[in-house]
Amino acid sequence: MFQADTALEDIAVKVESVSKLFTQWQRNEENSGKKDHSEKKNAFGKKGIGNLFRQEKKTVTALDNVSFQIRQGEFVAYAGPNGAGKSTTMKLLSGILQPTEGTISVLGMSPEKDRIALMKKLGVLFGNRTELWWDHPVMQSFEWKKVVWDIPDAVYKRNLDMVTELLDIGEIRNTFARELSLGQRMRADLAMMLLHSPELILLDEPTLGLDVVAKRQMIDFLKRINREEGVTILVTSHDMDDLEEMARRILMISKGKLAFDGSFDGLRDITGNLTHFIVTTDGRELQLEGCRLLSENRGVFEFEVDLSSLPVKVLLGRLSKADGVMDVEIRKAPIEQVIAQIYQTWAEPTSE
Repeated sequence: MFQADTALEDIAVKVESVSKLFTQWQRNEENSGKKDHSEKKNAFGKKGIGNLFRQEKKTVTALDNVSFQIRQGEFVAYAGPNGAGKSTTMKLLSGILQPTEGTISVLGMSPEKDRIALMKKLGVLFGNRTELWWDHPVMQSFEWKKVVWDIPDAVYKRNLDMVTELLDIGEIRNTFARELSLGQRMRADLAMMLLHSPELILLDEPTLGLDVVAKRQMIDFLKRINREEGVTILVTSHDMDDLEEMARRILMISKGKLAFDGSFDGLRDITGNLTHFIVTTDGRELQLEGCRLLSENRGVFEFEVDLSSLPVKVLLGRLSKADGVMDVEIRKAPIEQVIAQIYQTWAEPTSE
């Protein structure tokens, strides 16, 4: 199942100096509705009618000179604010879009020139779309893919048995797609995507809108096929906690540029190694210099501290001298908070 033709050390994705520009046509500002009443009276004059058909061309840069590599067998998160270029990247890698500049290689092939051959080794799943036939049972969509993709009987049966068990879709295989809940549909879509044994899968918001149980099933399955089968995975999501649990590496994109490539711990270092810790006392009040109090409830205090400014040895020393301390628990700051601070920094205008 999911055996790659190439060795794990080979490059699965190679993006070199890629830019993607889009052209937008916008109505001339003279007719954008910002004119005063006296000007609007002339709207049907010769000049006014001409302006109704006059548009301005605007160039939007979705990706700006982006370069990165993903090795075979990696599980990589791809994150950034809305409009940063995440979905554009996914569409470029799958051949749906073509780069304006630069080159892309996926599993040693060009998404533009070798798209049919590439799709036989690639799996793509967009969280807000489905490949299931809406008015037919799920199994009919599966069988359609087997025929159209010419999947060998043995491979199809092995993969179908595997996804049925691990994604728990046995009870919904004969259910019409239109009758599935969002979580059931996402699991069925993921199962269908894996029937042809892809070596690389691209997931754009796969946990979007899922409840806690469905999300857990999705995450556990993705981690398992990556760990046990060596499937390379690139995933986008706005839920940073999900990404941190799944992936070991994260690519961060901002305003079309690659802003970070590394581990989640490395990402935390950017914000100064923020850490949360909980102190339980015998009921006495507690104040700690250099720490920010987040909450207090009946002798249980939660603080935030920047360990790059206040080393842990100094922090523990202060705690040891505090009266009434009964227990201390130290944990990393939630990745969502770290990302929020980074996004805020990126959003701030830079001084020239």
